[in-house]
Amino acid sequence: MPNQQEKSRGELFTFSSALLWAFFPVVTVLTYAVLPSLVSLAWSTLLAALFFALLITYRGKWKELNNLLLWKYGFYIALFTGILYYSLYFIGLETTTPGNSALIAQFEVFTSFLFFRLFRGERMSKEYIIGSVLTVLGAAIVLGKDFSGINIGDLFVLGATIGAPIGNFFQQKAREIASSEVIMFLRSAISAPAIFFLVYLFQAQASAENLRDSLLFLVLNGILLFGLSKILWIEGIHRISVTKATALSSVTPLLTLLFAWIILQQVPTVWQITSLVPLITGVLLLTDHIKLNRKY
Repeated sequence: MPNQQEKSRGELFTFSSALLWAFFPVVTVLTYAVLPSLVSLAWSTLLAALFFALLITYRGKWKELNNLLLWKYGFYIALFTGILYYSLYFIGLETTTPGNSALIAQFEVFTSFLFFRLFRGERMSKEYIIGSVLTVLGAAIVLGKDFSGINIGDLFVLGATIGAPIGNFFQQKAREIASSEVIMFLRSAISAPAIFFLVYLFQAQASAENLRDSLLFLVLNGILLFGLSKILWIEGIHRISVTKATALSSVTPLLTLLFAWIILQQVPTVWQITSLVPLITGVLLLTDHIKLNRKY
């Protein structure tokens, strides 16, 4: 079990990751001006793989890849996170706003709670039950904001949160036997060819000029967001539970709304602001930061 100092470091790593990740929907949307979503994801993932290859070369950690168990974990991490999660998220961002996507992504708190607590037979307290309901309510407010039909992009982002806890579970397991940069290289290296195959399958095309025009944003996504922020995330969940780490990341949608307002001039809507109340309250309940009075 990590000591209190390690837990504090885990919380700091998680919060730092959340701060960087708040830029992700905004930067990704900026690439969509000239690139299809899957093309943007494919090149961002490839650049991330190249970044991690250079990093593990510099740090001399290629020997860690000799572990066959790590490759097994890497396959599941790539499948559930690198391919399924990000493909759904990138496609969703084509038709929804960065603010909406960040808010709906908080549904991962609920799916993580189900995977790491309920499916493992742990007792559900009153706080956890109410917290779970509130996170569902927060996502529902965004999904049904105008009550005239659900945005398909919102549904794609919601779907992305379902498999995320499984990917995080295997990232936790992998971190016990390998370093963060090696795990991220493996995830990116396995994911990139699969995503390029999806690009070919769906005939998503982009010219060399389009790629050149989006190069800065692709580099930011690949190195800073898919790179540094994910190393911080893995180091965080190595020291604290995934459920707690996911909940601590609840600051992300608020920051994304702010960044989208400043950079994209997308003023937060009443529905987005309203959804923050049940989302944040639910997260605090699920992480034991709010305790309900009990009579004994």
